[in-house]
Amino acid sequence: MTQAQDPDGRTATPEPVPTTAPEPPTARLEGASRLRIFAVIAVVVLFAEIAALQYTMVASAARDIAPSFPGVGANISWMVIIFGLVGGATTPIFGKMSDLWGKRRMMLISGASFAVGTLLCALTGSWALFLVGRALEAVAISAPTVAYGLFRDILPRRYIPASIGVIATGLGMSALVAPLLGGWLLDHYSWRSLFWFLLIFVAVVVPLLVLVVPESPLRTQQRLDVTGALLLATGVGLVLLYLSNGATWGWGRPTAWGWMAGGIALLLAFVAVERRTAQPIMDLKLLFSPRVSVVLLAALLGSVVVGVQGYSIPYMLQTPGRAQLTQLVTSQVIAGSGGRLTAAQAPILHIGFNGLMAYGLGATLLGYGLHSAVFSGGTGMLSGGAAGEWSRKVGPRLPLIVAMATFTLSTVLYAFFAHSAWQYAVIAIIFGLGFGSFYASAPNLIVEAVPARQQGISAGMLGVVNSLATSVGTAVLTAFLAANPAEFKVSITGVPASLTGGYHVLPGLYTDTGYRDGLLFAACAGLLGLVVAVLMRHGRRPATGGEASG
Repeated sequence: MTQAQDPDGRTATPEPVPTTAPEPPTARLEGASRLRIFAVIAVVVLFAEIAALQYTMVASAARDIAPSFPGVGANISWMVIIFGLVGGATTPIFGKMSDLWGKRRMMLISGASFAVGTLLCALTGSWALFLVGRALEAVAISAPTVAYGLFRDILPRRYIPASIGVIATGLGMSALVAPLLGGWLLDHYSWRSLFWFLLIFVAVVVPLLVLVVPESPLRTQQRLDVTGALLLATGVGLVLLYLSNGATWGWGRPTAWGWMAGGIALLLAFVAVERRTAQPIMDLKLLFSPRVSVVLLAALLGSVVVGVQGYSIPYMLQTPGRAQLTQLVTSQVIAGSGGRLTAAQAPILHIGFNGLMAYGLGATLLGYGLHSAVFSGGTGMLSGGAAGEWSRKVGPRLPLIVAMATFTLSTVLYAFFAHSAWQYAVIAIIFGLGFGSFYASAPNLIVEAVPARQQGISAGMLGVVNSLATSVGTAVLTAFLAANPAEFKVSITGVPASLTGGYHVLPGLYTDTGYRDGLLFAACAGLLGLVVAVLMRHGRRPATGGEASG
């Protein structure tokens, strides 16, 4: 081919031809039928519910599990603590590995880990091995984080916002089935039946994930930054360890603070190392950009509300009512009198309490499910998908505003209003509306803010913030409750008060003041979150399923 010459006879340099960056590889189901698309969505969402399903069923069964491990005592709480610790620490790492090695692959690995851990918990009589099993189960907490990216890569764009909204709120297994089925299994079988059910569930869902869901071909071409991964995971783990155990260890004790300080030091080291690493786990400029950092701030404030309500409402509902509590204490006093008092003398006993306990309905775990969890979970399940679809039309910022407003309202109502069964149900519906909107809007805001090759780690950082904030909310509530224990005092007709003794603590029960203070703290967090959402510049345009961010 002859090159063109200019008028002076010199060879002209050809104009560079503009080129566009190659499209990333895709397995997007653009030509698939609705049935195929909905089948993919259903299987992924069911898989992503595994961690929430087990948490709802197992965490509430701690009292039933404890007698099987003599000598454990108050350390039974570690069955919940270790789940949050390992899950919070591994979520960002699994998110990054999904960017590198494949999203469906990492979901299957988390499912295999969950299955092994569940089998171990169902069979073992050793407390140490039981905790190992719980740690293996905890890896599945990363599943929703990875699923956000998988949907972004394989679904037609128009389905992505609503589908992301459904991932966290689920298809009803954790919200509706778990409280009822868990209560029924505990009432009729041993606590081990919970783990056998979970093992059967994962054994059904994992093959479906292989057969129905395609893998994303999108890969980030870099090595895993092992140093950054260890610093991030260990730092997050130490902070969560302090937040989970501060009430037991003593918040201000130097030995307790050491864990917190060590965690913060490692996280600061993570930032320093990542700034100098050629291939960091996450682009720190992207992490600290307003489009991402403001979303993480809103997520932090909203997750505080979730943490406080998730811990307080089951306890409030299961607290005995005043008449039931008076009868219970009277029976205990008679039984502990060494025969000096009989049931016939109950009318001369007068039981006084150091504060109100108006929240209590005396519900069982199954009763909690029927009075509250079904309403909040059912509403959240419906509002998650609806808020995701609304995000596609108006942008995810408005659903976030709705979430923060309803979070604040429901928390204030719990704090100040009397609590009959129907009131618990109504307030649970209000909270459920916010729950679905929150877990639809925050991930969609992240999807719209980050490029596809940074999706896994970005969603992982969102998961870290959610875990830390939930633990902060729970820790603050625990501190308020510890300062307001329920106590009783006995007076006997005709017996001087000096002879009947003072107040006695009722283990595991707390006055209205403790719950109210914790709920008001959460309401303040929700109100701040509302301000952040209103002022947010990001998320005002209709969600595109990540098309706008590349």
